[in-house]
Amino acid sequence: MLQVTPHPGFGIPGFAVYVHWPFCKSKCPYCDFNSHVRERIDQERWRAALLRELDHYADATAGRTVTSIFFGGGTPSLMEPATAAALVERVAERWSVAPGLEITLEANPTSVEAERFQAFRSAGVNRVSLGIQALNDTDLRFLGRQHDAAEAMGAVELAAKTFDRFSFDLIYARPGQTVAAWEAELKRALDYAVGHLSVYQLTIEEGTAFFPLHARGELVLPDEDLAGDLYEATQTLLNAAGLPAYEISNHARPGEESRHNLTYWRYGDYVGIGPGAHGRLTLEGEKFATRAHRAPEIWLDRVARNGHGAHAPEPVDTDARASELLMMGLRLRDGVALDRLAAESGRDLDALVDPNALKRLTDGGFLERTPTHLRATEAGRQRLNAVLGMLLG
Repeated sequence: MLQVTPHPGFGIPGFAVYVHWPFCKSKCPYCDFNSHVRERIDQERWRAALLRELDHYADATAGRTVTSIFFGGGTPSLMEPATAAALVERVAERWSVAPGLEITLEANPTSVEAERFQAFRSAGVNRVSLGIQALNDTDLRFLGRQHDAAEAMGAVELAAKTFDRFSFDLIYARPGQTVAAWEAELKRALDYAVGHLSVYQLTIEEGTAFFPLHARGELVLPDEDLAGDLYEATQTLLNAAGLPAYEISNHARPGEESRHNLTYWRYGDYVGIGPGAHGRLTLEGEKFATRAHRAPEIWLDRVARNGHGAHAPEPVDTDARASELLMMGLRLRDGVALDRLAAESGRDLDALVDPNALKRLTDGGFLERTPTHLRATEAGRQRLNAVLGMLLG
């Protein structure tokens, strides 16, 4: 256990709790998250283990105020609602909680899970994020999803009736996708998206079922030019609909942004609970990275023995803190506050990055520097990996 006392940090934007439920009904071929398929799950044992690890981190961070809870996965809508209720209750017992505490549950839109929405609402969940991914049945089958488009839209309608806030995800740049087809799909999504929509470009990650198919040329994604056109069409349509991008892949009406994810992008502190969960904690003026063992059964055994399933916390030095803050914060439309960057690293921007690269990027219209912030422009956010590579060397 971390035997340290909490430090309030320098303007840290919230303090979040992430709970990882590692199980899915099936593994999607594009997914590289820490998710697993099991025939049977001992729900009571998992509830007890998650609560015990939560207590471990609560002991280390006493006095903090939790601003959001996020149940991610995997497919956390497969957990018993009683588990979510117990964790929400324990958070409120061990920390103070902010007014308007955001509690989000990731869910799949299958009928069986959608029927559980009311039970999760009673457990304290007030926001749901649905993994829709596509609005046509052919592409849903290609993506390995177990729902069809009609079922997905039914789940969205039910979420709107059940929860205060909801969002859903779509994936674009799918094989054979045209700009016209994507625009039509987005317009249909906008009939349902009230406050928030997440839109991700399909990428091929090592360790996924898609990876060897792509390597053999059996799965061909849109080329860079077409992917750029799809991205630009997304920005145009969603801006016009009043859902501008507040982060590279996330669009929201003002005030509907994901408060939990903003904690990550603003480089706030967060506790990570469950197999493979990561965390960042500022303690006694230092930043620590925490990481739990990925394998569910090993994690369970470690919690039973040690009270947690985490590896030893690793200090994050000031150079890494500055790099992490820039990598996360430049994803946001608002960018990075320069005083926050100096507080995390002890140095100003010009001492942290290559000044020649910074000038080239600002002159080229990819970054914008003001007296208070460094921001990536829309062109810069579209090419952020390349921008960061130049900026951070």
